[in-house]
Amino acid sequence: MAHDLRNLPDAYVAFWRERHFPTLTTLRRDGSPHVVPVGATFDPETSIARVITRKQSTKVSNVLAAGPGGLRVALCQVAPGGLWATLEGTAVVRTEPEAVADAVARYAERYGRTPEPNPDRVLIEIAVSRAMGSQRIS
Repeated sequence: MAHDLRNLPDAYVAFWRERHFPTLTTLRRDGSPHVVPVGATFDPETSIARVITRKQSTKVSNVLAAGPGGLRVALCQVAPGGLWATLEGTAVVRTEPEAVADAVARYAERYGRTPEPNPDRVLIEIAVSRAMGSQRIS
C-alpha cells in the first residue's frame, strides 16, 4: 500500500523510529541487486533516510557508480505480524563531517547506542520519493 509522503500515518512514522534493522537494496553495475542489512533512520519532515557505513562498502561503490545524480534504492524493514515498510528514493554518498555526525546522532537515537568512531565512515543519504507499507501500519 502506497502512502502520501506529505501525510504519513503516525503508525508508519513510529515504525521507522522503532528498533528494526532494514535492508538496503542497491544495484550493481550489471543491474543485479545487492541487498544488505543496515541501520537506518528516516526523517518524515524532510523525506530523507540515512544510512551510515564504511566508504569501502559495496553499497557505497554501487551508489557512486551511478554518478552525481545518484542511484535509485529501496530501504525495507519487516517485523512479526506481517508488518513491513519500504522507502524508495535516490541515494547519494555524503562525506561532509557535519552531515555524517548528524547521521550518527540520529542512529544513536534510534538504536540506543553510538557507533565507535570510524574515520572511514560516510553517509548514504536517500531522498525518499515513495513510501509503502502494510495496511496494519496505515
